[in-house]
Amino acid sequence: MTKKIYLAGGCFWGVEKYLSLVPGVTETKVGYANGQGESPCYEAVCTGATGFAETVEIAYDECLIDLATLLFLFYGIIDPTALNRQGNDIGTQYRTGIYFIDEEDEAVIKTSLQELQSHHEKMVRVELEPLTCFYPAEEYHQAYLDKHPSGYCHIDPRSFENIERRLMMSKQIRKLDPLQYAVTQQNATEPAFANEYFDSFKPGIYVDVVTGEPLFSSRDKFESGCGWPAFSKPLKDSAIEERADYSHHMIRTEVRSADSDSHLGHVFTDGPRDQGGLRYCINSAALRFIHKDEMAAQGYADLLGLFDSPA
Repeated sequence: MTKKIYLAGGCFWGVEKYLSLVPGVTETKVGYANGQGESPCYEAVCTGATGFAETVEIAYDECLIDLATLLFLFYGIIDPTALNRQGNDIGTQYRTGIYFIDEEDEAVIKTSLQELQSHHEKMVRVELEPLTCFYPAEEYHQAYLDKHPSGYCHIDPRSFENIERRLMMSKQIRKLDPLQYAVTQQNATEPAFANEYFDSFKPGIYVDVVTGEPLFSSRDKFESGCGWPAFSKPLKDSAIEERADYSHHMIRTEVRSADSDSHLGHVFTDGPRDQGGLRYCINSAALRFIHKDEMAAQGYADLLGLFDSPA
């Protein structure tokens, strides 16, 4: 059965392109929703005086994707705590909103927004209203990024490549506690010296909290004094990805999980020289520890050989 939902997430060019790539979405159309007046033009909406929001009409097959999952993907490309702003675009026309036409959808959306709020300390600003009106935008706005692949888009380009991955992991990500979500999905940093594993040196492995992929071993963990778990190397190089990070007016190398694309921490070159000189400074909230004695029962028996010889 085909259903429709209307989502506002800032400039509709990128939002439309992203949602059009979601498996189960059958059609998308950009336009202007829930404002005053009839048949507004783009120039009028841009004044901010009409009350319309740049919005994407999404038709989707609910046998292939449910509304809660679709909203989960949508939340991943917006800043839900920003009021009347997404990226560099400012104004009421760039507000975030969910506008429904099926009354039965309202309860699903409310539950979804409550779940979203549980992952944020700041107030979620996503508007929830019945759709009162929707006017398709001018033709040149439709499928804009298909026509202009290098056109403006406020959404992180990596998001377009990660749709399938996020779909596969949606249930696991939605089960994360607020700190785990903030660290892995929003690149936050947990407090130093007040996290689960910074001073733990029990024998075992540390896996991706989202997927369970093995990332680090206690054999490579050392006391660095930084207040976070520190490792001299990952279990295998292919388990992580490194990216340049210029946030907070610093130049650092970010470490992410190759399997889930979760933020893990950063790597520095001030580690023990006799162990390669690297320090992988990792957030405890991005990890789950599995004691050596529990590895076989949890499906990691193939890694028990790590502990056959003395460290």
